[in-house]
Amino acid sequence: MSIQSIVAIMDKLCSLHESLYTLSKEKTDMLKEGDTQSLQTLLVKERKHIQAISQLDAEREKLVANWFQSKGIPTNEPTITTMLENIQSQEEKQQLEEVFERLLDVLAGLKQQEQLNQELTQQSLQFVELSLDMLQPSMKNMNYGKPNKSQADQGQKRSVFDSKA
Repeated sequence: MSIQSIVAIMDKLCSLHESLYTLSKEKTDMLKEGDTQSLQTLLVKERKHIQAISQLDAEREKLVANWFQSKGIPTNEPTITTMLENIQSQEEKQQLEEVFERLLDVLAGLKQQEQLNQELTQQSLQFVELSLDMLQPSMKNMNYGKPNKSQADQGQKRSVFDSKA
């Protein structure tokens, strides 16, 4: 079995991850601008990309497992790294190595971009929470009573007028 099909799948994975990286950069801009409508449509596109990536990755896993099986190499974990260690042809090894490194680079950039997006989202949520707190202050801070008294103690106080009749 040739590794050309695996290299082709890896190349498609790289393209999809690069496209996802572009979407992630767009998401960063939308988070900075606070454009929630555009962000919603972008999230739908992002989900579609992730589904396609999952399908391709499952196909890649099958192809790698089949390659190990066809070569008669026993392995518990059929990965690209293990495959690179077992490829005899230098040309095939170089092709697979190049596309593998390209995918790793794209994944590293994507991870960093998504970390930034997560931080921006957290900051936005904190700002919204702060704004809501300013508009609707907590009632606990509005009391003029003694702060050490519990709710149970306040309920047992007698009123000024003892109205037993």
